[in-house]
This record gives sequence, C-alpha cells and structure tokens, in this order.
Amino acid sequence: MQIIIPTPLRPYADGKNAVEVDAATIAEALDALTQTHPALRKHLFTEEGKLRAFVNLYFNDEDVRYLPEKEQTAVSSSDSLSIIPSIAGGSEFDPTPISRRKCAKITV
Repeated sequence: MQIIIPTPLRPYADGKNAVEVDAATIAEALDALTQTHPALRKHLFTEEGKLRAFVNLYFNDEDVRYLPEKEQTAVSSSDSLSIIPSIAGGSEFDPTPISRRKCAKITV
C-alpha cells in the first residue's frame, strides 16, 4: 500500500512524499513505515506507542478513527493511507475593532 507523507514529515522519510509498504493492516503499515524510517516514530507515536492526538490518518479518504476496526482494518496493495497532521496557530488576537485598525490603503 502507499502511505502519503505530509510535507512537515518528509525530512524524516528521506524527503519522500510517499512510501510503499507491504502490510495486512493499517497498524502493520505504520509499523513498516517506522521500521524503514525510524525518525518518523517519535512524530507519529507517543512513548507508550499510541498514535499522537494531532496525527490524523485517512484510509482511502476515510477517517481511520471512524472505521469499525480502526487501525486493525485490513489493507491491500492498491490502498492508500494519508497522514494528516493537525495544524493550529495563527496570529495573536487583536482586540482593536476592525474599523479602528490601521490598514494599508489600496488604490486601483
């Protein structure tokens, strides 16, 4: 199966955007991935071996959290697994009303 590696994790997968693995389940596919690219393990799993809360997995576009067998779901060579890290952040809150903020004037 093909595992799609997101841009922030590619440095830990030799710069690859996708990795092919042989596995029977999603869990085995992730294990094969981290065996081949050990630096990924700490970014995907906790010290207890559980998938980190901010890592989302999509099996053929289906959220793994909602699959009946979750990570024990059977896979085939034609399947894909996408790793999608949650993204948080943004700019600090500005309490100034928008109408009072200084903005650049754009002329057309």
